[in-house]
Amino acid sequence: MSDPGGFRPSTDELLGNNAAFVEGFAHRDLEPAPRRQLAVVACMDSRIDVCQMLGLAHGDAHIIRNAGGVVTDDVVRSLAISQRLLGTREIVLIHHTDCGLQKVTETGMKARLREETGVEPPWAIGAFTDPYEDVRRAMRLLEENPFIVHKEHIRGFVYDVDDGRLIEVGRQHDDG
Repeated sequence: MSDPGGFRPSTDELLGNNAAFVEGFAHRDLEPAPRRQLAVVACMDSRIDVCQMLGLAHGDAHIIRNAGGVVTDDVVRSLAISQRLLGTREIVLIHHTDCGLQKVTETGMKARLREETGVEPPWAIGAFTDPYEDVRRAMRLLEENPFIVHKEHIRGFVYDVDDGRLIEVGRQHDDG
């Protein structure tokens, strides 16, 4: 079924793909705790394949994604559960170049949503101008958060969507 705008839903195709996946399912013995004791917080951008980019196998890490890879209350909730119940001890944050949240403002996007729906969202958009500075801010938020137990292995990166490279973000503005 397609609509006049040309959109074609993918769900039926995905269900067929799942049927093929079930035929060769080989992950029955995976534990819920990630083997590498690693949690990755990344943007949901479709250009980013976190596992492929980092060479992670199924079961190696918890992958938490949202628009911008923003450290929200829900991300902190997921990390607190990941650390306390499932043994993760390392957190990797990944933002990227050419992010959609760099192209909007907090007030502008909220105004747009209010215009379209009649309701202003209660949540922050998470807009930012500099992905490097936003990664630094996210690292500070996690380091200062009482619900994050293991803070000694928090590192942040910006993924370059043009060449696939990860650029580590230091605590100071010493990266480029």
